[in-house]
Amino acid sequence: MNKQFQLDVFGESLLLFSEAGRHDHLDLEHWRAVEETVAAIESRWKEPDAGIWELDDHRWAHSRLICVAGLRMISGLAPPAQAAEWASLADAIAADAGRDCVHPSGRWQRAPDDERVDAALLLPGIRGAYPPEDPRHLATLKSVVEELGRDGYVYRYRHDERPLEDAEGAFLLCGFIAALAADQLGKPVDARAWFERNRASCGPPGLFTEEYDVTERQLRGNIPQAFVHALLLECASSLTPSDVDSKDPDR
Repeated sequence: MNKQFQLDVFGESLLLFSEAGRHDHLDLEHWRAVEETVAAIESRWKEPDAGIWELDDHRWAHSRLICVAGLRMISGLAPPAQAAEWASLADAIAADAGRDCVHPSGRWQRAPDDERVDAALLLPGIRGAYPPEDPRHLATLKSVVEELGRDGYVYRYRHDERPLEDAEGAFLLCGFIAALAADQLGKPVDARAWFERNRASCGPPGLFTEEYDVTERQLRGNIPQAFVHALLLECASSLTPSDVDSKDPDR
C-alpha cells in the first residue's frame, strides 16, 4: 500500500486548496503546496494509477478528470500567467480523457480498457471539470441510475455478471454523490430521495459504514467511514430547498 500511486488525490487536494482560498485561508506556504501539487499532476498525469477505489493500475478516467476539476478551480485564484498555464494543462488532460474514455453510448467509462460505468465518474462534473449539462455527464448520470441504482442506493460499479448485491454492498458514498448530481441539475425531488434514503442507513450511534446490504438491510464494511460522513454533511448543507421548504417557515 505504501507504494500505491493515486493520481486523484492531487486533484482533490487542489479542490480543497481552492475552497480554502475562497474563504481567505490560503497563505504563502499553502500556495507553495498548491504549486507542488500542480507540478505533481503535470509530471505524472499520464501514468497509470490505483484510482479512487485503490485497484490495479489503469489510466482511470476519474483520476484524470478530478485533476481537471482541481486545476480549473485553482486557476481561478492564480495570477494571470499561472492561471493560463494551469487552465491549459486542464484542457490537455480533459481532451486526453475525452479521446480514450468516452463509451460508444456517450457516457464516461472507467478506463480505456474498461467500458463499465462507475458512480465515481459523476464527481468530476459535480466538482467543475466541465459544465454539469455536458452530454457525457448527463449520459453518465443516466447510466449510473439505471445500471447501478437499486432501491434508492447506488453501487460503485458492476464487478462481473453476478447480481450487484452478490459482489458487494451498495456504497453510501455513491448514494450521496447521486444526490449532489441530481441537485446540481435542478432535480430537487430526486436529490432529496437519494439523500434521505442513504442518510437513514446508519447504525445506532449515527455512524455510517462504507457499504450497506440492500437485501439484508444491514451495515457492511469499515466503520466509521469518513468520506461517507463528509458527503452526508455536504449534501445536508447544499441540497436545493424544495418549494415546500421555501414556503413553510417552520422547516
